Amino acid sequence: MDNKNIRRNLYRVLRKTGIPRDRIAEDATFSCDLMMDETDMTCFLYYLETRFNLEIDNENLPKIKSINSTINYLKQQYA
Repeated sequence: MDNKNIRRNLYRVLRKTGIPRDRIAEDATFSCDLMMDETDMTCFLYYLETRFNLEIDNENLPKIKSINSTINYLKQQYA
């Protein structure tokens, strides 16, 4: 999957999770900038796994702290 498709699908996941368009920025962190709590993150991860057809191990969860880190994680999965 190329970079453009990763970003497009991640944007769709974020919108489905309820994140407003104007808050989605590459440097936004989930907890501080997007104000996502544990329930929001659980929904986000479910939609992310479903959209990208992958399973995220618990050991990789700390790597997913922001939109940019999520993009980097997904790039590694599809490299």
